Amino acid sequence: MIQWIKYFRKLEEFLNSSLLSHQVLYIDLSYKQIGNESASDLGSGLAKCINLQNLTLYLSQNQIGDEGTSGLGSALAKCINLSNLTLDLFCNQIGGMGAQDLGSALVKCISLSNLTLNLSQNQIGTMGASSLGSALAKGINLSNLALNLDYNEIGEMGALCLGSALAKCINLSNLTLDLCGNQIQAMGASDLGSNLANCINLSNLTLNLELNQINESQEFKVINKCLKSKRLVIFEKNF
Repeated sequence: MIQWIKYFRKLEEFLNSSLLSHQVLYIDLSYKQIGNESASDLGSGLAKCINLQNLTLYLSQNQIGDEGTSGLGSALAKCINLSNLTLDLFCNQIGGMGAQDLGSALVKCISLSNLTLNLSQNQIGTMGASSLGSALAKGINLSNLALNLDYNEIGEMGALCLGSALAKCINLSNLTLDLCGNQIQAMGASDLGSNLANCINLSNLTLNLELNQINESQEFKVINKCLKSKRLVIFEKNF
């Protein structure tokens, strides 16, 4: 059965559309000065898309904070048939609590198997990275994950906790993890590598640790840690 993609670049047009009929959606609201209130309105509309299976949602360069992010997450949790989600929240005003609430909501999408989540250049910090990872680890059907947390000041402990959580994603086979510019040092990077090697079904890993505090010899240690995974077939790194 052919599923037609519905495209929207204005919030009002989406809200006035036939919400129940949508199965595949592409919504681009980047650079629209969207704050928490408009994010809440968007969430109210998405919550009614109960037949939605594939969603691409671009919300980069807006003013969405924790409240708006939590509301969006709660709305997406009601899309029980959602299996493919791309959510771009690059350069908003999201802190640790927003990241935590978003992660907790997304795992309620029980059919979700493919997730691309961009939270780069927000302020989620150590707590946000740890909480987000712990939440995603509960996504039992999640097999493909692309997670961009560039420039979020997650630090050593954030890298450790995130890696430890992702190691518990039992069905994860493909992982792209961007942690550029997060003040991660040698110990955090090493622990991250060790934990990722424990992802029991991970076969493809792309890891970006550019612009952290790791020298060349430490890079090799991280690589060796990752390569201890017995199932890993493809490993790409960018340090």
